Amino acid sequence: MENTGDANRIHSYDDGFVVINGERYEGTTVVMPGTLRPGWGPLSLAELTTAHADELLALDPELIVLGTGALQRFPAREFMVRSMEAGVGVEAMTTAAACRTYNVLIAEQRRALALLFMIEGPGTAD
Repeated sequence: MENTGDANRIHSYDDGFVVINGERYEGTTVVMPGTLRPGWGPLSLAELTTAHADELLALDPELIVLGTGALQRFPAREFMVRSMEAGVGVEAMTTAAACRTYNVLIAEQRRALALLFMIEGPGTAD
C-alpha cells in the first residue's frame, strides 16, 4: 500500500462511476490530492473547452491526467494548447488507466489532477 497521507485516492472504478476515499461518484469528476469536484463541467470529452482548461489550470496542477472513458481519445487541440502554454502537460488515456496513473503520481507526491469522464456500459456512447 502506498502512503498517500490524506490525499484523495481512487479506490475503484467501473461503468458509470468511480470510488474515491470510499465514496461513489458518477459523472465527470476532477480529483487532486487535496481537491475533489464530482459532477464537474462537461459530460463528454467533445464538450471540453479552453474555459474548462482555465478552470483546471487555476488549481495549479503539474500534470493533467485525462480519463476519456472506455477508449483513449484526445481533447480538442485548443484545450491541449492552452494547457501547454501554461506549462502543464496533458496525458490522455482510458479512464481505467487514468485512475491507476493518478494513484501512482500522488504516491510520488506529485500535484497530479485527474479529469475523469466515466466509462460507459455496453450499448452506450462514451
